[in-house]
Amino acid sequence: MGVSAKHVAILLLPIALAACASSDESRSITYTDDRGVANQPYPTNYRAEILAFMKTWLNNPVGVRDAVMAEPVQRTVGGRLRYVSCLRFAARDSGGSYQEARERAVLFVDGRLDRVIENAGEPCAGVVYAPFPELGKMTR
Repeated sequence: MGVSAKHVAILLLPIALAACASSDESRSITYTDDRGVANQPYPTNYRAEILAFMKTWLNNPVGVRDAVMAEPVQRTVGGRLRYVSCLRFAARDSGGSYQEARERAVLFVDGRLDRVIENAGEPCAGVVYAPFPELGKMTR
C-alpha cells in the first residue's frame, strides 16, 4: 500500500501552518542582504523610511497613539554593529481596539531600514525617546 504525495502533503500541512502561526514575538524579518559590514553609515533618511514602512506593516496605521521614537544609535545586535532606532506606540488591532503600547527596534543596514524587532527590550535599553507625531498622523 503506497502513500501518495497528496496524502503526505495533507498530513504535513498542519505542521507547516503551526510553524507560521508561532507566537514567538522575538522573531524578526530582514529585508536587505546583510553583507556583514562593521562600519555602518548613519541612516540619514530614517524618519521617512520608518513612516513608509509602518504604513504598510501595521494592520491599521490610522490613529496610532502615544508615538515616541529614539534617534538611531549604534548597538550590537546579533553579533553585528547596527544603527538602531527605537519606537514605542499603541496601534489599533484588526478589530479597531487599541493595543497596549509596545517597544520595537528598527535596525538599519547600509543606511537603510532592514528589519523590525518586536518587544525590543535589550536593543532599546537606555535610549532617549522624543515625541514622534508623524506616526499618529498616518493615513491608509
